[in-house]
Amino acid sequence: MTAARLIRLLPKLTKARASLSSPSPSLKCLFSSNSPSPRDVVSSTAANVADLGEDEDDDVPVYSNPTASAAAKIVQPTLLQPGVVVYDGVCHLCHGGVKWVIKADKYRKIKFCCVQSDSAEPYLRLCGLDREDVLRRFLFVEGPGLYHQGSTAALKVLSYLPLPYSALSAFMVIPTPLREMVYDYVAKRRYDIFGKSEDCLVLREKELLERFIDREEIMDRSPPDL
Repeated sequence: MTAARLIRLLPKLTKARASLSSPSPSLKCLFSSNSPSPRDVVSSTAANVADLGEDEDDDVPVYSNPTASAAAKIVQPTLLQPGVVVYDGVCHLCHGGVKWVIKADKYRKIKFCCVQSDSAEPYLRLCGLDREDVLRRFLFVEGPGLYHQGSTAALKVLSYLPLPYSALSAFMVIPTPLREMVYDYVAKRRYDIFGKSEDCLVLREKELLERFIDREEIMDRSPPDL
C-alpha cells in the first residue's frame, strides 16, 4: 500500500474508531424514549467500514474487527418507566394494596410490576437489589437514581395520589427506624395473616391490567384471579 493511499484512508479510519468508542447513554437515557439506539451506532460503524472496503485494492489484507462484532450483538436496552411499584405478586396483602392504589390513583401516575416477573429485573439491577430484598420490603422506583423501600416507599406512593390520600404522606415526619419497625413486623407475618398464592395474582379488569408493565407475561403464566 502506498503512502498516498494510507493518507487517503486515514480520515475514514479515524471516523470508524470514533463511532466505536462513543460513550454509552447516561442513566437518564434509560427513562427516555429518545435514547440513541445501539443498532444506529452499529449501522453507522458498519457503513464506515464498508466505505473503507470499497477503496481498498485486492492486495490490501482485510481483518475482522472484534469490537464491531461485539457491538453488533448489543441488545436494545429496555426503556424504564418512572413511578413503578415492584411488589410481591403472590402476597394477598400486597395485591390488595395494589388494587387500592389503582382505584385511588385517578390520574394514573403509578404503574406496577410483580417482582416474580422477568420485567422486574431491569429495575432491580438499576437499584442494586435482588428479589429477596423486594420480598422483604417492596420497591418504588420514582425516577433515575431515585428509589425507596418499605414504609418510605409506601408514603412516597401516597404523595402521588390526589387528596385526601396524599395528605397521608405527612407521616414521613415519623422517624424512619420507627416506621420500618412497624412495616417489618407486618411484612414478616403477611403470609400467615393474609395468605399467599402459588403464582402472581392477576386482576380481571382490563382497564386495571393496563397499569402493569408486566401484564402480558403474567397473563401468559396465570389465570385471572381477583
